[in-house]
Amino acid sequence: MKREPVHTYFGASTPRREDPALLTGQGRFIDDMQPRDLLHAVVVRSSYAHARIRSIDTTRAAQAPGVALVISYKDFPPDLQRKRLPLLVPNPAIHHPITQRPLVKDEVCYVGDPIAIVVAQERHLAEDAAEMIAIDYEPLAVVASLADALQPEKKQAHQAYASNVVGEKLFVDGDCDAAFARAAHVVKARFDQHRGGAFFMETRGCVIVPDPGGESFTFYVSAQGAHRLKRAFIDLFDRADHQVRVVVPGDVGGGFGPKGSFYPEYASLTQAALMLKRPVKWIEDRRENFQATQQERDQIWDLELAADDNGKILGLRGQLTHDNGAYVPWGLVLPLISMTTLQGPYVIPAFSLKLLSLFTNKVPTTPVRGAGRPQAVFAMERMMDLLAQQVGLDRAEVRRRNFIQPSQLPFDCRIIGRDGTPVVYDSGDYPGTQERALEFAGYADFPQRQAAARAEGRYIGIGIASFVEATGLGPYEGATLRVATSGKITLYTGATPQGQSHHTVFAQIAADYLGVGPYDIHVVTGDTQGISQGVGTFAARSAVNAGNAVYLAAQELRRKMIDLASKLLEIDPGQVMLADGHACDAQDASRTRSYAQLAVAAMGMPGISLPPGYTPGLEQTSYFMPDQSTYSNGCHVVEAEVDVETGHVKLLRYVVVDDCGRQINPMVVHGQVVGGVVHGIGNALLEELVYDEAGQLLSANFGEYLLPLASDLPHIEVHHTETPSPRNPLGVKGAGEGGTLPAIAAIASAVEDALRPFGVQVKQVPITPMRVVEWLAAAAKR
Repeated sequence: MKREPVHTYFGASTPRREDPALLTGQGRFIDDMQPRDLLHAVVVRSSYAHARIRSIDTTRAAQAPGVALVISYKDFPPDLQRKRLPLLVPNPAIHHPITQRPLVKDEVCYVGDPIAIVVAQERHLAEDAAEMIAIDYEPLAVVASLADALQPEKKQAHQAYASNVVGEKLFVDGDCDAAFARAAHVVKARFDQHRGGAFFMETRGCVIVPDPGGESFTFYVSAQGAHRLKRAFIDLFDRADHQVRVVVPGDVGGGFGPKGSFYPEYASLTQAALMLKRPVKWIEDRRENFQATQQERDQIWDLELAADDNGKILGLRGQLTHDNGAYVPWGLVLPLISMTTLQGPYVIPAFSLKLLSLFTNKVPTTPVRGAGRPQAVFAMERMMDLLAQQVGLDRAEVRRRNFIQPSQLPFDCRIIGRDGTPVVYDSGDYPGTQERALEFAGYADFPQRQAAARAEGRYIGIGIASFVEATGLGPYEGATLRVATSGKITLYTGATPQGQSHHTVFAQIAADYLGVGPYDIHVVTGDTQGISQGVGTFAARSAVNAGNAVYLAAQELRRKMIDLASKLLEIDPGQVMLADGHACDAQDASRTRSYAQLAVAAMGMPGISLPPGYTPGLEQTSYFMPDQSTYSNGCHVVEAEVDVETGHVKLLRYVVVDDCGRQINPMVVHGQVVGGVVHGIGNALLEELVYDEAGQLLSANFGEYLLPLASDLPHIEVHHTETPSPRNPLGVKGAGEGGTLPAIAAIASAVEDALRPFGVQVKQVPITPMRVVEWLAAAAKR
C-alpha cells in the first residue's frame, strides 16, 4: 500500500529563511562581489533626447590616470557592430522591431542612450575620465509625447523611419455597432494615465569575470532571470553553451519587471571585460536609474461603453494609445497585456478595440509590477463608475449586474492573450469577492459616515475596484532536486527571486514529500550552471510554474527513494516511510537507511553494474509547462479624505479581498499583497516622470519623483477568498502583482466620491495635490 506524505509545511506561515542574513547584514548583493584584479566601469550616455553623432573623441579619456580602456561603437569587433539586442518576444503586429545596439552607432534616441564605456582602476577615476570624452552632436527634432508621435510628418523618433508607429492591433468580437445602436445608455471618456518606473532599492549592476585562458565568461548580475540573459549573450557573442554562465546573486534588492530585460550595457561591458581579460564591475548610479532603466509611463484610453436600461453592458469600443519609448526591448508585450486585461470580471457581449503603440524619444517602456494591467483596470473601473452615475445606480450594484457568475466559469473572454492562448478564466467568485470586501469595509454604513464628515466640513469618499489577472504565464519553469552522498538535499531552479521568498516556499513544497523540514533543503536560484533551462521570476508566475515543477520533482524523487529503500531493506515499497532524513520500515523503525546511504547506493561503484531497476544518482529534474494561464482576482475598497484647500489626499482605510488560489505560505502572500498595494498607492498619488519638450527628464531624483512613505499609508487590511485553480496540481495562482492592479482605480473612485459635491471627475493619474486644486478650480468655473 502506497504511503502518502503528510502535508505539514504547505499552507503554513513558515518563517522566511531569507531573513536572518538580511537582518544581520549578511546578505550578498551584486556590489558585494570583489573578484581579484577588479576594474570599474562607467557608462557615457547621451545628454540629448534625439541627435546625430558627428564625432566622438576619446583621446584625453584614454590617457587619464588609472584608465584601462575606453570603447565606443567603432571599437567593437565587426560581428558585434552588425548586431542589435535580440527581440525576445516578436509579434507580427510590430511594424518596426527596433532594438538597441550595445553602444550607439550614430543616432541617439533618448537621454541616457549609452555611447561609450570607460574602465579604470577605481570608479571615481572612470567618472573623471568620462567627463573628458568630447561628443559632437547634431540635434534632431524630438518626439517628446504621444501628441508629437501622432504627427510623423513633423517629427520622427528614428530618422530612418517616416512613421512613429511601433505596431497596431485590433480586438473585435460581436456586433459592436448593433450594441451601441440599441443602447439606452452610452458613456464616453478619455483617460490620461501615467505610471512611473520601478526604482528598486538596489540599482542595476553586473560583474563580468572572463576566463583568462579562453573565450568563456561568467556574468554576475542583479536581475530577474539568468537563462534569458544567457541566451542573449550566446546570440550576440556567438558562443557555445559551455562558454557562458550567468549567475544572479542570492539577494536582489528589488526587480519589479525592468530587471528582467537584457540591457545594452550588459553586452558592451562584457566586450570590455573580454578585451581586458580582467573582471569588470558596473553599478548603476541613481541618476542613471532614472534616465536609463526601462519604465512604463503614458497610456491614453479613449473608450465608449454601451448599456441597456438596467445598466447591463452591451458593448465596449475604443482605442489605447501607448508610449513605447525609443525601442522595443519586449515588443508589444506591455500594451497587449493592457488590452487583454480590460474586460476584467465583467460580461461584455461585444467589443471593438484598437491598440496603437508609438515610438517617442524617451527611455524604452517595459513591464513594471502589474505590466499594463493597472492601467486597464483603471480604465474599466472608471467606466463602471461613470455608468453607475449615468444609470442612477450604486457603484457596487452596477458591478453586481455585470459580473461573470461562478456558474459561468470557465469563461471564454473571446480574446487571445499575449501568450498566444485564448483568455479563459479558470476559477473564482467575483460577486462573492466584492460582497466580502464591501462587508469588511462597512460599505453599507458609509453614507452616514460621509454625511457626518461633510457636516464637519470634511470631504471623504469611498472607492471600489475589482480585477482579474492572468498569472502563471509559460512557457515553463524547472526544478532539480538532488540528494548528495552526504545526505544533504539541494533544489535548483531557474526562478530568480527579488523578495518573493523562493528559498522558503519552494523548500516548503518539497519538504512535505521528502520527509525533512524546509530548512533541510538548500535552494539554489538563478544560476545557469545549476539547471539547464529556466525563464525567471516576473509576471506573478513562479508559484505556478516553479512551484509545480518542484512538486513534480519532489514526487518523483520520493518515488525513487522509496523504491531504492525497499530494495535495500527488502520490504514492500508501501512499507517504506521517509522521515527525518531516513527511509525506514514503517513496521520496524530499527530497520533504516539514511539518505546518505541511499545516495551512495544510487551512485554505484566503479566497474560494477547497477542492480536491475536502479537509476544513477538520487536526483530528479522536472519541468512544469502550463497550457494556459491561471487567473487571480480580487476587490479593493478604499476610504479617502481630500483637503479641498491644498488638494492633499489622505487614505483613511484600505480593505483587500484577494483570491490567489491555494496559499503555499500565507505570511508570504500577505507581504506580497501589501507590498503591491503600496506600489499602487504610489502610482495613484505620487509617482510621475515629467519630461519637457526637449525630452529631458525633469523629475530625475527622489526630491521630485516621490515614493510613498510609511506616513502616507493607512493600515492595509487583507482577507482571502480561496478558489483553487484546476490548471495545475497545486491549485495555486499568482500573488505578486494583484495588490497593485486595482489600487489606482479604487483610490481614484474614492477621491471622485469625496469631491462629488464639486462635480469633479477623476480621469487622470497620478492624483497630485496640484491636479486636485486645478480640477476644483475648473469645476468652480462651470
